[in-house]
Formats: sequence, C-alpha cells, structure tokens
Amino acid sequence: MPAKIFEVEGIGRLQIYKRRNNRSIRLSLSSKGEVRVSLPHYLPYQAALSFAKTHKGWIEKHRPASSSLLKSGDRIGKAHQLRFKVVDSSRIRISVKNSEVTVHMPQGVDAFNKQAQLAAERGAKKALKLEAETLLPQRLHSLASKYEFKFNSVQVRQLSSKWGSCSQNHDITLNYYLMQLPWQMIDYVLIHELVHTEFLSHGKDFWQRFESILPEAKKIRKLLKTYRTEVISSTLRSSPNTVLTEDGL
Repeated sequence: MPAKIFEVEGIGRLQIYKRRNNRSIRLSLSSKGEVRVSLPHYLPYQAALSFAKTHKGWIEKHRPASSSLLKSGDRIGKAHQLRFKVVDSSRIRISVKNSEVTVHMPQGVDAFNKQAQLAAERGAKKALKLEAETLLPQRLHSLASKYEFKFNSVQVRQLSSKWGSCSQNHDITLNYYLMQLPWQMIDYVLIHELVHTEFLSHGKDFWQRFESILPEAKKIRKLLKTYRTEVISSTLRSSPNTVLTEDGL
C-alpha cells in the first residue's frame, strides 16, 4: 500500500504506511531526515499521527542533517545565520539583512515544510552570492599580487560541478559555494585558477608551480573532494535510518 502523506506542525512531512504483517507501530528516520511511520493495517492513521507527535522530541534528537534539511542557527557562508520565524502572513517569504537569512512563515507552517526549506535554500544562495562578490575578488587580487600572477577579469556565479575555471583569455570564474569552505580550501581554488593563467593544462609544470606556492596542494585537494557545490547544513547530527518501535495494541 502506498504511503499517505501528512504535514504535521513541528515535524513536517510525515509518511504513513499500513502493513498487513506489522504487529507494532514503527517510527523511522531516513538518511535524509524523512519521517516515516508504519503501522498494522487495522489501526487508523490517527494512531500513527498521535505516535509521531508523542515522540516529537525523539525525532528532533535523532533527525539527521542533510543538504535538504536546513535549521535555525545554521551558519551560511562566513557571516550569515539562518532563522525561521512564524509571522502574521499568508505566504512564505525570505529576507537577507544584517547578516541574517530569515524565512518568514505563516501560522501552521514550520521549518520542515518543503516550501519553507526551498525558501531557506533560496535565501542561503543569495547570502552566499553577496559574500562571494565582496570577498572572493579581493582575495584573488591579493593572491595574484603576492605571487605575481596576472588575470583579465573575475566573476562570481553558481557553478554546478566546479569550484572555479580559467579561460584562455585569463578570465576567472568562481563558484559562490566557495564561501562554505574553510579559507585554506578557498585559497587552494583561487591559486589553482591563477596558476592556470600560466599553464592551462594540469601538466608537470602546472603542479610544480602550484606546489611551490602551496606545498600541501595535493592533501588539500583530497579534502576538497568531500565538499559539495550545494547549500549544506552547518551542523551534523546522528546516524541515518534510526528506528523507534512500539507495540500496536
């Protein structure tokens, strides 16, 4: 039987399954933080709703963070913080002001609501772009001057799979998701693109020049592969697929 979907205040999207072989109510969390309840087929859906609400504290404690689950207090980039706020409004809206990304939500909507999460992601991207446009060109010019590189131009934008690029004309493009990385990794990417102004391919000369500036380049490169070019939560919680079970009768 397919899942029946409910939006529950304080929990968000709840998937309820009825199973003929179930003898108990089973509450579980997927690796993406999805809340699921399976129950014996003879119990009403209200039993699953009540069970989930009763164990809201357990859900909050064990719910894993993921790229699709943003929370109040998450750090965005270098200087912004995310807030979810319930207001007297008929729609969800966002604001980026005074180092805060605020998702304004109507009564009855919480941070786990799909539309609230999408709004938070839009706000986070706006904040990251604002930070990147201010900080990255400054840092790039500083490094170019220090290590005697020359480039033609620099622009900041969202890139889906690269941290940066350098064209044959020495035009450098930087991904605004860089603002979620430690500064050591940001400098790695900026120096990498500056070295491309001298050596376009990743040959021996490229790596010799790169490692003369940044001896730990290959070590940092491995760490960089653990990061993604998307909005991510700044806090991590417990392990995936956590399960809580209770007898159905």
